[in-house]
Amino acid sequence: MATVALYGPTATLATKIAVGIVAARGSPPDPLERWFSEGIDIRYNAAIGKEILAFLRQHQVLSLGLTERIIGCPHEEGIDYPDGEACPLCPFWAGRDRFTHELVDEGNSE
Repeated sequence: MATVALYGPTATLATKIAVGIVAARGSPPDPLERWFSEGIDIRYNAAIGKEILAFLRQHQVLSLGLTERIIGCPHEEGIDYPDGEACPLCPFWAGRDRFTHELVDEGNSE
């Protein structure tokens, strides 16, 4: 199985796609590949689409799980910015739930 996740600086512009191969239920994706796009939505980049298809074929993927929306910033916590902080390059995601895109009520401790 392969998993596909979309990331971008906002909820409407995808600039990163991560594709992971999951060999068995519960195991982490390995290998995991990432593709990036500057300035245009990666979902409409035909060349990257072909690379992803080749990757899926190479690993003989039989099923695919895909996020229905962009699920967060394309930068990686602990690599591109400090752990526990919001990405300084993607202020849209600060304080936002990455799946619902709603602002999180930080005053609620439950």
